Amino acid sequence: MDKVFVTGVAGFIGSNLADRLLAEGKTVVGWDNFSTGQQEFLQAAQNNPKFKLVVGDCLDLSALTQAMAGCDFVFHLAANADVRFGLDHPHKDFQQNATATFNVLEAMRANRIKGIAFSSTGSVYGESEIIPTPENAPFPVQTSLYGASKLAGEGFIHAYCEGYGLEGYIFRFVSILGERYTHGHVLDFYKQLVARPDLLKILGDGTQKKSYLYIGDCLNAMLQVVAQGTAQRAGHRVETYNLGTDEYVQVNDSVRFICQALDLKPKLEYSGGNKGWVGDNPFIFLDTKKIRATGWETTLTIEQSVVRTLQWLQQNPWVLQRR
Repeated sequence: MDKVFVTGVAGFIGSNLADRLLAEGKTVVGWDNFSTGQQEFLQAAQNNPKFKLVVGDCLDLSALTQAMAGCDFVFHLAANADVRFGLDHPHKDFQQNATATFNVLEAMRANRIKGIAFSSTGSVYGESEIIPTPENAPFPVQTSLYGASKLAGEGFIHAYCEGYGLEGYIFRFVSILGERYTHGHVLDFYKQLVARPDLLKILGDGTQKKSYLYIGDCLNAMLQVVAQGTAQRAGHRVETYNLGTDEYVQVNDSVRFICQALDLKPKLEYSGGNKGWVGDNPFIFLDTKKIRATGWETTLTIEQSVVRTLQWLQQNPWVLQRR
């Protein structure tokens, strides 16, 4: 892995990954359509002669294929991650997640690139009856278009790896926190509290149980697995890993972490029952024994990750204006 292609490079995870790859001496070609990516996140990368940014959309197969030429590994992170409003625009999940992944694989095939790492999601497990949920858990009914479209992407990767001899790594994330975070409950709660420090509106009843993972730990896991070549070592075409912490919190706990850090005691106003929206699974907690068996460990607790995210948002108020 010397010249790496990163889709969604201007996003939260993609930009942090690009910086890590460049720090390791890799050459990085970044691809982004800037629908949600931020130019500010690429300032450091663009000062590195080993980084090249190509502005493009994964739905443009011809341009994607051309941009990927000469690369030897792909991190496919570009996606529509708008779980909450997925039912308002169902075509987005299909096009930007399923079709886009198919196009990435076709561009790889045209360029004879054999390795891919894919950012999937714990949402593919739906409302699993097995908690913590292992990688081989049976899938229940899909509860979000986002989860369904990511599962379709996983299916394409398996088929291409089997049919064309590719090597794939699928990472099913819990929600990721940390520097350059621009989407999710910490930002939503912080934005509310900046506007009205005395009131916080919470979707759901606050008892939803969630697990979160710090961005640095997420990158450590992905890069370690790819470097170890665990798929080849296991004699498999594709290896799938859950990425998360070995703990979970209630939404109410996260509210407490945020309010304590801001020294606020707002009135809490709940709505929506035990779910914030359709597809908001009330208990997400992944079994991470498989990734831990590789020697990977987390470095931050969920509370530490929430506070660090909040601190970054405080230091970068421009993010609040972009939403």
